[in-house]
Amino acid sequence: MMTLLLALSLLWPLAVAGVVIWQTYRTPSARRDYCSVLWLSAAWPALLLAYGGEAQWTIDAWMLGGEWELNALSRPWLAFTALLWSVAALHARGYFATEQAQAQAGDQAAQRRLMRLALLWPLTLLGNVLLIIAQDIASFYLGFALMTFAAYALVVHSGTQEARLGAKAYLILAVVGEGLILGGFLWAAGEANTLTLQGVREGILTAEHGAWMATLLWLGLGVKAGVIGLHVWLPLAHPAAPAPASAVLSGAMIKAGLLGWISVLPLGEEGISASLAQLGQVMLVAGLAAAFGAALYGVFQRHPKAILAYSSISQMGMLTALVAMGLVAPAVWPLLWPGVVLFAAHHALAKGSLFMGTSISEHLPRWPRALIWPLLALPGISLAGAIGAGMVAKWSVKSPLYEMHHESLIKLLSWAAVGTAALVGVAVWRQWQQRHQGGSNPWQWGAWLTGIVAALATPLWLPLPADSVAMPPLKEWLGIMWPLPAGVVIVTVGGALLRYVNVKAPPAGDLWWLYAGVTSAVLVPMRLIARGCGRVKAASVLTSKQAEEALMGYLPRLLAAEYWMRHHASGLMMVLALLLAALLMWEGQR
Repeated sequence: MMTLLLALSLLWPLAVAGVVIWQTYRTPSARRDYCSVLWLSAAWPALLLAYGGEAQWTIDAWMLGGEWELNALSRPWLAFTALLWSVAALHARGYFATEQAQAQAGDQAAQRRLMRLALLWPLTLLGNVLLIIAQDIASFYLGFALMTFAAYALVVHSGTQEARLGAKAYLILAVVGEGLILGGFLWAAGEANTLTLQGVREGILTAEHGAWMATLLWLGLGVKAGVIGLHVWLPLAHPAAPAPASAVLSGAMIKAGLLGWISVLPLGEEGISASLAQLGQVMLVAGLAAAFGAALYGVFQRHPKAILAYSSISQMGMLTALVAMGLVAPAVWPLLWPGVVLFAAHHALAKGSLFMGTSISEHLPRWPRALIWPLLALPGISLAGAIGAGMVAKWSVKSPLYEMHHESLIKLLSWAAVGTAALVGVAVWRQWQQRHQGGSNPWQWGAWLTGIVAALATPLWLPLPADSVAMPPLKEWLGIMWPLPAGVVIVTVGGALLRYVNVKAPPAGDLWWLYAGVTSAVLVPMRLIARGCGRVKAASVLTSKQAEEALMGYLPRLLAAEYWMRHHASGLMMVLALLLAALLMWEGQR
């Protein structure tokens, strides 16, 4: 049964993509349903697989030998990933309803956009599922690369200038990340003579240059996880991408980098070298810098989805700091990792609901405002740790840190949660300012409400190991909940002060524009050299042309000489014969 579910989980998205191609060429445009029930079901087998229990498969015929497994880590990861993909697909059916009507009416541009999205959506999902269950290097890298490059269509969908910029930034950073990942895997696998992720982890632990291998993999996977400095694609891509695409990008795909870190870095291992511990310190500082820096920069943004993108960077910074503890303080990792998984799962569903909520505020349903706006804010309130699964997730990571006496990190994470509350507050405020009436499609708000319920109840449905998470004691509630009111107060006071100060919103993408400026400056001498080479080429071509013209001028004379020789050849041959005869006679007389 498990093997059948595994086959369906990987083959069903391929079948869905095949049906999209068949429909494109065999179904009249007026009857094409790009978000059909079949298309919606692409992630359902993977969701069932996550709840089928633990299993392991070895497939010798697969590339270099496939090692796939569902274990205590990959099962909950697959569960929240497949659930989010399913909910986002339901939301997409309503989100693209107007565009589908345009396509059925004969709009060829809409037809191309929807066909591209419908085709590459299940392929992106397939890559996401494969990398979660993979335990061998080839399968993991194949899944990661397929997810990365197929997702380009999710970002560039609308084709606007902003969408092309976001897709360009995404693709450039993706190529950089893939190169770093491939370099890290080849180095570590060659050093340890292994083909599995477990072997890479063990090789990094014992290799002389293991810290450098780990650094390549941390940075390469960190492009997807939004490591500070490599995060710039997120605030450029999200505002331009459709809301369901943003939901899976920020909820599920961004977690692929986090899962990769957990799978290949020697977290919690005894005998970690000083250089690996130092890398852990670097990761810890980078994570905290992202947590605070993204919050500070994000609150000044005006686009709600840009604000939520910076919120994702901030939250992933917290998760980066928690993963770093597996290198800095290995003893805490066995207690910490279930909380990290719960944190990641709750963030995935809450952030997915927040992004889907941006489409709700753009087409407000005809409900009482007193109901809509609290619902829009609810996932963010949970994300700040004030209610529901957010509170349980925060306690699940704080409790091990308390037990191992890392109180300073707890304080820093609590202050970072203030930034989360502030970002959510600003995002909801911007949604209020930019709200539009019109009535949402039932598929839109139905999927959105489903995502909210799933986010608030994450510990109830996530298949974590038994007794790995628990409700915080009542005495700890205030310590977990205080960042929410603190963040709201900061935003309220700051908003009031900004009424009297004209502050221009900084551009989304922050360091992207610095990178672009530096790259342009570096390219200036290259352009000058290219222009010089162009001038040399032009001069060479001109000289060659002049030489050719001069040569062509001599050709008529040469042809005239050839004509004269052809007509006087017999006489010349007779003269030559007489001369030879005379020479022979003269030679004989001597």
